[in-house]
Amino acid sequence: MCNAHALLTATLACCCLGQTQPASQMQVERVITAVSPDNLRDTIDRLAAFGTRHTLSDTTSDVRGIGAARRWLRDQLQAIAESSGRSDITVKLMRHTQPPSRRVPDGIEIVNVVMIIPGVMPEATDRMYVVLGHYDSRNGDGMDAEGDAPGADDDGSGTAAVLELARVFADRPCDATTVFLMTAGEEQGLYGATWFAKTAVDEGWNIQAALSNDIIGDPSGPNGREDRERVRVFSQSIPRNADDRALGRIRRLGAENDSPSRQLARYIHNIAQRYHTAVRPWLINRTDRFLRGGDHTSFNNAGFTAVRFTEVYETYDRQHQNIREVDGQPYGDVPRFVDADYLADVARLNGAALYSLANAPSTPKNVRLITIHLTNDTTIRWDSSPEPDVGGYEVVYRDTTSHLWQHVIDVGNINEYTIDLSKDNWFFGVRAYDSDGHRSLVQFAGAGRE
Repeated sequence: MCNAHALLTATLACCCLGQTQPASQMQVERVITAVSPDNLRDTIDRLAAFGTRHTLSDTTSDVRGIGAARRWLRDQLQAIAESSGRSDITVKLMRHTQPPSRRVPDGIEIVNVVMIIPGVMPEATDRMYVVLGHYDSRNGDGMDAEGDAPGADDDGSGTAAVLELARVFADRPCDATTVFLMTAGEEQGLYGATWFAKTAVDEGWNIQAALSNDIIGDPSGPNGREDRERVRVFSQSIPRNADDRALGRIRRLGAENDSPSRQLARYIHNIAQRYHTAVRPWLINRTDRFLRGGDHTSFNNAGFTAVRFTEVYETYDRQHQNIREVDGQPYGDVPRFVDADYLADVARLNGAALYSLANAPSTPKNVRLITIHLTNDTTIRWDSSPEPDVGGYEVVYRDTTSHLWQHVIDVGNINEYTIDLSKDNWFFGVRAYDSDGHRSLVQFAGAGRE
């Protein structure tokens, strides 16, 4: 049982949420420092040079249109895979036919560009962690497949971040599998991401988390505003596909703010604290912005954990606009408005989270508060994570009105812990850590009688 001294120690250490071990610190810092602003700038300029990447644009030209863009992206990924020296990395164009719809009146072939790096630990390789951005673009007319639509920030920035992280990760083996996904058809209706998520469900892929990056390259905003130190992270609360039984459980537990996607957002916040990233996440408790959407929603709708990264201030004169100037005011999503240093810092935050997730043990399962008797303390039980390098577990807890986990107790490599706090007054969770100090996502504690 947790005594008063242990509780005080845990409370004083709450801001740290666990001490980082040297191995994980060194590994993640190497990922962070490997991200190159120059590479990101080159990718933004190259993507914009295709003129338009509209989903319905030319697919046969070598210099203009979405076909040229996706082949260039594939070739970049292929070069990365070849230079890694690994023969098991897969790069491919994943194609499907989208039936006619309002924004695709004649139907169209949607092509996602994907690189998959298999995990190296047998017990972890089936777990998949996805980082994604959409490479298609549009101007002021969502159906204009001919006019210029450079899409530098929306979403050349997200695409550039995915490509750069693919380079960084290619020669850094992870325990679990990492997926670098560039989708098409986002501007027409999230088609590429929706099909990828559906394929994952149909094929039984074990996607544990998806980090979607959409409009992450411009820290400036209207009226002279600027925020170079934050990026918004949007997360879903109650899962859209929750059935009546699941909704009843959420109500009974008071877990409306503890969905898997909210745990992922908190995880990113913790990573930023632990590794002192230059850009910190501003957690937004909404699935997305008003009147807009993004590819993370496709993953959420398919039942997967996903969040969206987006810059703090969006300048709408630079989104979904024809390139022009009116009374000295420039319009259009052109490369000069993308800040490569800020974009690199957002990519570094993604990389730190992705690397930590892919090397941590799996999230503990069957975490529950034991509710068979009325007690003033709390007993928590959970199932062991299967990875052989599990170092132990941490019990985290917070006030029921707090958004973030406030306290942590390292309980060692056990499966049950009793703390001298009432389960009525706190929210609890459990996470696993490995021998290097990488921590898993938190599993929110449900309730059980044994």
